[in-house]
Amino acid sequence: MKKIGRRSFLNRTTMGLGGAFAMTQIPSWLRVETAKNFIDIPIGFQTFPIRDILAKDFPGTLKTMAGMGYRLVELCSPKGYADIGFGFLVNMKTADIRKTITDAGLSCPSCHFGFGELTNNLDERIEFAHQMGLEQMICSTFWLPKESKLKDYLDSADKLNKIAEKIKKAGMVTGFHNHEFEFAMLDGELIYDALMKRFDADLVKMQFQTEVINLGYKASTYFTKYPGRFISSHLSDWTTDKKEVPVGQGIIDWPEFFKAAKIGGVKNYFVEMKFENFKDSAPYIHGL
Repeated sequence: MKKIGRRSFLNRTTMGLGGAFAMTQIPSWLRVETAKNFIDIPIGFQTFPIRDILAKDFPGTLKTMAGMGYRLVELCSPKGYADIGFGFLVNMKTADIRKTITDAGLSCPSCHFGFGELTNNLDERIEFAHQMGLEQMICSTFWLPKESKLKDYLDSADKLNKIAEKIKKAGMVTGFHNHEFEFAMLDGELIYDALMKRFDADLVKMQFQTEVINLGYKASTYFTKYPGRFISSHLSDWTTDKKEVPVGQGIIDWPEFFKAAKIGGVKNYFVEMKFENFKDSAPYIHGL
């Protein structure tokens, strides 16, 4: 029997069967290839886009997300994000936050922190991370002024390297999350590339946000360009006119993404999008 290509097979089954093709019906050669090239780990979600819903019903919303097929949650630091949606967790004991997450059938390996709180309150933040059982502490960017020079980014990278030394000694990994403004040119160089050169590869891993596809940058390009430098990724999909859609319904080549992510070293995947787009994203990813 002539073997068809993986992409052709997936396209045919998705179009013809709505993605509901049973594993027992998939040829054994494809199951082996899929196991080698695609993800076989739990999928997570980032809490920031649904912070208002979480604030209204924290345990209930977590259970809803688990029911959609998500198994990991990436939190935002209650203290660092108190004024932008996470104040409802500030007075909640860390042990209770963690228990609420586990009671929903989820685990929380990662959390976003503001650069300021990592700079000014690192010991306290590390203690919070330990109580939460975190594996990764992610700096959610430097939030530098628009008029900043490339040197300002590089100086901040040096500071994060120092912070990461302490986090590593505490048994966790430091990550850096990009936004669109790291994919701009300063002093003749792309800020993101300049940061990759400045960060200590043994101390600071990257969390890639796929939204920069709207600027023409693909995650797969950077996963292959900087092998082993990534720890996680934020997943969202977009149309050609930059409208957010569920994963698998936009312009991103997701089989290419996941294959390259293994080269990049990605350990965790967190879908980050509007609440209404979460439901259809999980089954598509699991279907890969």
